[in-house]
Amino acid sequence: MYTVEKNLNKLNHNQPTFFLDPKEQQELKKKLKKDTYKVYKPYIDSEKNIFYKKEEPNVILYEIKTKVPLEHREILGTLFSLNITSELFGDIIITNNHYYIYILETIAPYIKNNLLMIKNSRIELIETPLETLKDYTREFEHIEIIASSNRIDTVIARLIQTSRPNILEKIKNKEIILNYDILKNNSYLLKENDIFSIRRYGKFQYIRIKKETKNKNYIIECKKYK
Repeated sequence: MYTVEKNLNKLNHNQPTFFLDPKEQQELKKKLKKDTYKVYKPYIDSEKNIFYKKEEPNVILYEIKTKVPLEHREILGTLFSLNITSELFGDIIITNNHYYIYILETIAPYIKNNLLMIKNSRIELIETPLETLKDYTREFEHIEIIASSNRIDTVIARLIQTSRPNILEKIKNKEIILNYDILKNNSYLLKENDIFSIRRYGKFQYIRIKKETKNKNYIIECKKYK
C-alpha cells in the first residue's frame, strides 16, 4: 500500500512514478480516474511501466557489454547487490546474445559507476537509443509437463524436477514469487497467465491445461522467460 500511495503522491505533484510491476500498476489504476494519466511503455509488451500526467519520464537504456553469457537472474542479483530497489529500473532484456536494462535517469550515474562486474566478469554499460528495442517482443521457451494437477507446488516440482517437500521448503524460505507476491499457499491452483518466479530457476508463466492423459494426469503448458 505504501508503494501505491508514494507513486500516487508523485502523480499528484505532476511527477512520473517509479517503474511499476503489473500488480502495482493495477493497484494504482484503482486510485486514478480514467484518462487522467498516461502509461510510458519502453517497448511494445513491456512488463514494468511508468505512469505520468504531463511530461514523459526520463529513462535510459543501457546495453551490458560482456565477454561471457549472462542469465536474467545474474543481472538482477547484481543490481540488487548495489542496494537499489526494483522501482528504479525496468525490464531486463536478453535477445540475440545482447543484454539490456532500462534505468531511471536519476539513478543512471550510480549504476554506471558501480555496476562493473557480473558473474565475476567485468562488464561495460553503453547508453543505447531507446528506439533500439521499441519493437521488441518478449521471447519465451515453451514447456509442456505432465502433472497430476495444476496446484502450484505440483507444477513447480515437475518444472524443476524436484520433490514437493523441496518445494515446500522453498516456499518456507520465500524463494517462490507468485504474481509479484511471496507465495504462501502451496495448494494454490494456477490460473491462465499467472506469473511465478523460482529463485535460481527463473521466471515462468502458466498457460493452461492442454489435455488429460489416459492415466488421469494432465499435460500442462507453461512458458519460461528467456
